[in-house]
Parts: sequence; C-alpha cells; structure tokens
Amino acid sequence: MKERDKFILMAVAFLIAFYIPLSHLRVQSAILEAFFMLQDYAQKHVLTCLVPAFFIAGAIAVFVSQASVLKYFGAGANKVLSYGVASVSGSVLAVCSCTVLPLFAGIYTRGAGIGPATAFLYSGPAINVLAIILTARVLGLPLGIARAVGAVVFSIVIGLLMHFIFLKEEKEKEAAALHLPPPEEDRRSLWQYGIYFLTMVLILIFAAWGKPAQPAGFFSVVYEIHWYLAVLFLIVLAVILKLWFNKEEMATWVESTWGFAKQIFPLLLGGVLVAGFLMGRPGLDTGIIPDKYIAAWVGGNSLEANFLAAVMGAFMYFATLTEVPILQGLLGSGMGQGPALALLLAGPALSLPSMLVIRSIMGTKKTLVYISLVVIMATLTGMLYGVIGG
Repeated sequence: MKERDKFILMAVAFLIAFYIPLSHLRVQSAILEAFFMLQDYAQKHVLTCLVPAFFIAGAIAVFVSQASVLKYFGAGANKVLSYGVASVSGSVLAVCSCTVLPLFAGIYTRGAGIGPATAFLYSGPAINVLAIILTARVLGLPLGIARAVGAVVFSIVIGLLMHFIFLKEEKEKEAAALHLPPPEEDRRSLWQYGIYFLTMVLILIFAAWGKPAQPAGFFSVVYEIHWYLAVLFLIVLAVILKLWFNKEEMATWVESTWGFAKQIFPLLLGGVLVAGFLMGRPGLDTGIIPDKYIAAWVGGNSLEANFLAAVMGAFMYFATLTEVPILQGLLGSGMGQGPALALLLAGPALSLPSMLVIRSIMGTKKTLVYISLVVIMATLTGMLYGVIGG
C-alpha cells in the first residue's frame, strides 16, 4: 500500500471517530448490528463454507496444471465449452458471493481468461438451484423463471463483455500461454484428481446445506443428515490423501490454502462489518439506512427504482437463500416486480465484502468494470421484466 493511501485511511478513520454521533440511537444500533452480522457470518459461513472453499482453491493452485486451466478456461480456449461450463457452475455449488471468491481466485491465478473467470464468478452464487426453487415457490413462478434465465444469460454476457473490453490483455495472455513449457508427467491419473476434487466439493455442499423453507421433501431429508454426509466425505478425503498424496504435497497444499485465506479473509470480515452497519442483518430494520426509505425508493418500475435496487443489491451482503424472505418483505412494502428482479440478479452475485476481495485479485479497473456491468444489466433487465411481466 502506498504511503498516500495509508494517510487517507488514517485521515478517514480519524474523521469518523471525531464526528460520528454516538449518542444517536440509530447509530448505536447500527454499530451493534455490524458486530451482530459479523458474528452471524462467522457462525454460519466461515467453517462450513469458506474453509472448504479455501482448501479447494489451494488444491486448484497446487494440483491443477496451468496447461489444463488454459485448455478449458484460458483466453484461447473453446468459447462454447469454457462459457458453457462457467455459466452453469452455480447449479452445482450452492454458495454465496463470498464463498465463491477463493474458487475464482484459484482458477484466475492459474491463467483462466477474464471472460470465463468472471462468468464463473457471477454464476457461482447467482445460479443456485435451491435459491431459484425457493424464489419460484415464495415470490411466484414468473419471478423464479426470470431469475433462472437471467442468471445464466448474465454470466455469459458479462463474461464475453469482460473478454472484449480487456481483449488486448487477453491476447497477450494467450500469446504468453503458447510459450509455456509442457506440463510435467503426473503420477496420478485424471480420474483420481476427479474423485479428489469431487469429494471436496461434496464436503462444501453438504456442510453448507441450509434448512429448507418447507419441512418435508428431498431437501429437508438431506438437511436432516447433511452433517453425517459431510463427515462421511471428510473420511473419504482423508483416505484419498493417505493413499494418493505424500507429505510434501499436502504441506504445499496447506501452504497454498493459507495464502488464499490471508488474502481474502480479512477483507471479507471488514466488508461484512461495513455492510452490517449500513444495511443491518437481513430482515431487521437496524442498519443506519432505515428499511422504509429503501422500500419507498424502489417502488414502481422507473429507471431510478431499478437502478437503486441493483445498486442496493450489489452492496448488500446476502447469505445463501436469505434474499428471498428479504424480497418478500420489500414486495409487501410496495417494491415493484422489476426492481425485485434487479435486486435478485445483482444481489447474490455481489456484495461489499466480495468487491473488496475481487479488487485484490484482478485489480481496481477490472473490478469496477465488472461491478458496472452487473448493475447496468440488472437495471435494464428489471425494467424489461417490469414492463413485460410486472
């Protein structure tokens, strides 16, 4: 960090400490809410979502060859294959915008093109089968279908736009890839790596399996035994590590995992604190910005309402599935159908914590472009839906 940036941070911290009206009850509530949200995040997401994701990211960085990443996700890879796989990844990984970050960092640092990488970054939390089903059941089938279709299309379009906006860099990356040395011969086969990664993904899925809204059905049955399934696959992973990996490789894996954790985790915690202070926990009117103003600003189907809903969704932090009950309350308070879809398309895929981490991975310029694309597309799609189906 530059000395100028350090000074600006110190000055901002001083001004906040000097002028913040701590005697105001709303401010007191918002400060307390920030720490409540941080605790909620730590209790519900760090051990069950982030830790498995860090280990998967570390494994990608260590055991997935750069040649393999470039073959399927590189700047010169087959576009149909790379964007097709990236755009539906969320149907497998039921993760939030923060949990997908270590996985995104893993493939991006291994040489994935900016297009497929950002398509994966968006689709991971956005195309969540559980969330889409819940949206259709609680908020209505039309909104559920619009969310599913919009999320898949968004991931591909955003990825392609990122590719063309940064085409010069992508061509340089593609040219550099042609001069990479051939990968060393590996003593493990492709199917062994497949089982290894699948086991870790299943641990992530079952450890993070949320309680369904309906007390009966398949998802409820899995929820009742999800910890047993997570432990079962942990045991399978332990056996795999014992049989197929040596101590040096496992030590390198842990070191890589720790590197991702050091880069990502502090930014996430800081972002969650800020998001909690501004908006409060989902469903509670305890942030510095009262819910009544939010509901009033996003009524109807105007450009302003859709844009505000998209921006609000982009900066708020949504744990997996929590966006549905929040929107149910906002719709009941007069929120328009168009802004509701705009929030659904921007919210799960972005958050203030994730923005901070994305910037540390791919830089300020690419991050700002990515955020802008998500917000603009969510705004326009919300307006279109408000006219057609709202």
